[in-house]
Amino acid sequence: MTTGAAIFGCDGFELGREERAFFRDADPFGFILFARNVDTPDQLRRLTAELREAVGRDAPILVDQEGGRVQRLRPPHWRAHLPPLEMLARAADPARAMAIRSTLIAEELRRHGIDANCAPVADLAGEETHPFLRNRCYGTAPDTVAGLARIAAEAHLAQGVLPVVKHMPGHGRATSDSHADLPRVDAPIAELDGSDFAAFRALNDLPMAMTAHVVFAALDDRPATCSPILVDVIRTQIGFDGLLMTDDIEMGALSGPVGERSRAAIAAGCDVVLHCNGPMEARIEVAAAVGGLTSAAARRANAALACRRPPEPIDIAAQEAELAALLGA
Repeated sequence: MTTGAAIFGCDGFELGREERAFFRDADPFGFILFARNVDTPDQLRRLTAELREAVGRDAPILVDQEGGRVQRLRPPHWRAHLPPLEMLARAADPARAMAIRSTLIAEELRRHGIDANCAPVADLAGEETHPFLRNRCYGTAPDTVAGLARIAAEAHLAQGVLPVVKHMPGHGRATSDSHADLPRVDAPIAELDGSDFAAFRALNDLPMAMTAHVVFAALDDRPATCSPILVDVIRTQIGFDGLLMTDDIEMGALSGPVGERSRAAIAAGCDVVLHCNGPMEARIEVAAAVGGLTSAAARRANAALACRRPPEPIDIAAQEAELAALLGA
């Protein structure tokens, strides 16, 4: 695979002429959708088809469909879900509830042409975790979080949807929102290795992961996304050899022109840069900065895409009823 080392968002419910031409020329690895791209089921299926037609291949199309606040597909056409931490606290059987919830989410995505979900969240919730993240987490202990994240990931894969585990090597200790500010974590390495890193280590065989825009002061003064030291921790100490994509490169945690950010992330060892929002000029800058996938990134990309498979048949009504019962509805 020699595609561009980027994943791009698009502007609206359908592709404009300029966007279509840009995507044809830039040939990004994949695309990501947001609420601005989602109107009706038929519209969404048309858009996902248009995106793939623009690059002439079965490119992965991603979305953030965690359930709760971070959910791009919403009623009346799609199911609403509780925030993960709230659902798990309420469920009579948390593991079974996570399995059903993830199956229903993935089935819904795949049916509309979306084959990658930026989930599960394997960050550990703590008392200090910023509210933007805390109720998106699955628990406070690494074993619990890793176990539930594994269940969620396997349910996605069974429905033909690639899971993207996030945010490596851990965002739970951050006390600020990386959408606006750069969080700093001062915990020692040994403490991180036995907690935050441990949850991701147990998931290091998953096909795709997203980085954290977080400084780990014991290792580097650069955010993990742009730190060769932290990416090496992800690859060696955590042992992840899947496709590593950045969190949104335009987020406020990072500084400097978007092209410089993108080059820094690729130079640090990230495989793909995620660009979610911004004008066409910014997309052009990112595409020029990242170039094509490196040989190592191409190997990981091909391995990730090979994990896509036809969805397993499920009884949707029965699963919905069981989940409702587990949640006491």
